[in-house]
Amino acid sequence: MSEKGPENEPAETTEPTETTEAGSTDTKTASDTDRVPEASRWHVALREITTGNALVAVLSVVLAMFFGSLMILFTDEDVRYGLSYFFARPYDTFYYAWEAISGAYVSLWRGAVFNDLGGTFAQQIKPITETLKFAAPLTLAGLGIGLTFRAGLFNIGGRGQMLLGGAAAAFVAVKLDLPMIVHLPLAIIVGALVAALWGGIAGLLKALTGAHEVIVTIMLNYVGYYLVFYALTRKSLLQAPGSGNPKSAPMPESAILPDLLGPQFNLHAGFLLAVLATFLVWWILNRSSLGYRFRAVGENPAAARAAGINVGLAYFSAFLISGALVGLAGVNQVLGSVTDGATSGLDAGIGFDAITVALLGRSRPFGILAAGILFGAFKSGGFFMQASEGIPVDIVLVIQSLIVLFLAAPPLVKAIFRLPTKEA
Repeated sequence: MSEKGPENEPAETTEPTETTEAGSTDTKTASDTDRVPEASRWHVALREITTGNALVAVLSVVLAMFFGSLMILFTDEDVRYGLSYFFARPYDTFYYAWEAISGAYVSLWRGAVFNDLGGTFAQQIKPITETLKFAAPLTLAGLGIGLTFRAGLFNIGGRGQMLLGGAAAAFVAVKLDLPMIVHLPLAIIVGALVAALWGGIAGLLKALTGAHEVIVTIMLNYVGYYLVFYALTRKSLLQAPGSGNPKSAPMPESAILPDLLGPQFNLHAGFLLAVLATFLVWWILNRSSLGYRFRAVGENPAAARAAGINVGLAYFSAFLISGALVGLAGVNQVLGSVTDGATSGLDAGIGFDAITVALLGRSRPFGILAAGILFGAFKSGGFFMQASEGIPVDIVLVIQSLIVLFLAAPPLVKAIFRLPTKEA
C-alpha cells in the first residue's frame, strides 16, 4: 500500500501575490478569481459594448443592412407576387428581389449623397448637404454620450439636456437684442452652460451618493421636458407674444447660425461646430490629464482610486462636459435647423439616437463623427427612398435598431463572421 507523498497531493493553483494598502501580501487561489463581483461583470460588459473592436461595429452595420434587405423583400408587392408562382418561373422572383433591393439602396444613395437625376449641380449635391445637416446634432450629442462611456458611465439623459440647452439658447435669442457678433456666441455659450449644469446633477449625485446614473438621467429627462413645456406656456419666459401655443417666437437673424453654402442649401454652421467639438473631445481624451483620468476611471474605478484619482470628481466632470456637448445639439436645432420657434419637441429623438451613434463610433471622437454622418445619411435618404420607391421609412428605423442589437452582442457578430476571440 503506497503512502501519499507531497508529489501525490493535488496542488492548489495560485496567482501572483498582490500587495495591499497596508503593505501585506495576499495570495489568491484560482477559485477566488472565479468569483468576480457582479458590479465588475457589468462594468466589463459595458466597456466591451461601448469601446470594443471597430471591426465589430462595421460588421454590425453590414448585418443590419442584410436583414433590412430581407424586410424590403417581404414588404415589396412584386416580390410577393413572384413568390406566388415561384416554382413555375423562379427567375421572376429573383428579378423582382434584385429590383426591390437595388432600387431601395440606390434611392437611399440618391437621397443621402448624390442625386444623379438632379437637373442642376446644386440639386445633385443637395442630398449630401442634407446628410451633413442631420449629422451635426447627432455627432454633438453622440460625442457627449461617448465621453461618459469612456468614463464608465451611461448617460441616457440626452433628451433633457438637449431640451434645456435649446430652451436656454432660445431664451437668450428672443429676449435680448444684440449685434450678431455678440448675440450668437452668447446664445450658444448659455445653452451649453445650462445643459452642462443639468447633466452635472447626475454626476454630482453619482459622486456623492452613488446613485445610478441611468435612473437619474432617465428621470431628469421628464423633469427637463416639463420645465421646458412650462417655460413655453408662460409669456414671461418663452411663449411667443399673442400666441396660445407652447412655442417661442422665431429666432432673430442675429442669433441664427449662418449658412455654409448659401440660402439654396439647409446646411449651416452647426456642422462646423460638430467638427470642432470632435477635435476638442479627441484632445481632451487623448492629450489632457483630465482625459487620462476619465479613461482610467472607465477602465477600472477601484484601480484609479488606488492610484490617487478622485473618482467622484471624474464622474462629475464627465457629466458636465457631456451635458454641454449634448446641449450644443439642442442649440444646433433651435438656432440652425428649426429657427421658426422652439418647442418641447426640439430634440426630435436625437437624444436617444445619439446613444446608437456613440455605440457605433465605439466612443471614439472620429468614429462618432463617422457614425453621425452615416445616421444622417439614413435620415436624409430614408425620406427620398420612401418617396421614390414607396418603401416605408420605418425600414431605416429597423436598420438602426438592428445595429444597436448587434453592437450589444459582440460575441454574436464574431461568431457569425468567425472572428477570433480574445480567449482564442
